[in-house]
Amino acid sequence: MTSAVEQLHAVKAKIASAEREAKREPGAVTLVAVSKTFAAEDIRPVIEAGQLVFGENRVQEAQGKWPALKEAFADLELHLIGPLQSNKAKEAVALFDVIETVDREKIAAELAKEMARQGRTPKLYVQVNTGSEPQKAGIEPREAVAFVKRCREAHGLAVEGLMCIPPADENPGPHFALLEKLAREAGVAKLSMGMSGDYETAIAFGATSVRVGSAIFGSR
Repeated sequence: MTSAVEQLHAVKAKIASAEREAKREPGAVTLVAVSKTFAAEDIRPVIEAGQLVFGENRVQEAQGKWPALKEAFADLELHLIGPLQSNKAKEAVALFDVIETVDREKIAAELAKEMARQGRTPKLYVQVNTGSEPQKAGIEPREAVAFVKRCREAHGLAVEGLMCIPPADENPGPHFALLEKLAREAGVAKLSMGMSGDYETAIAFGATSVRVGSAIFGSR
């Protein structure tokens, strides 16, 4: 069985190759290793192999394993990539370095309040529901640019990127192109898009970070 560390190296090689193919700078794309449902002992070898950026879906699950890992490895960067409930804003601000799922006014207000209270400023991305799927989190594409503006002006939040999860049964390319267009209109530099099945396509469309879980850790 291939180990997570071997898979990590394979994914990094594919990212480098996709960067070259898209005529992007080497290292232009950050790999966010998605460690949801995996225990600290599964994650540790991947950290020791040099991977420092990780993504988790749930605040509560992350609280159970990351404080000790962050204490042991000083340079870790932890991203929240799952939906954020407003009653978990306090914990999210305390633990995460990047929150990628800001998608409504209430969350923006809670984050602003908690960041001021804790004196912590995680980087923020707005999640866009590019496929307008009713069951999926994220703001509607037509509202995204105005929402980024409101986050900045009404709540004083420095939004630095956009994030999306295209519909599973559609070609992801048009969704990545839409996110890139919205980012330009909103004046944000970062694009979190692409997962295990489509991260090379996302890199061609300008992703600055890709969120890869099963291609590294195996299926859950």
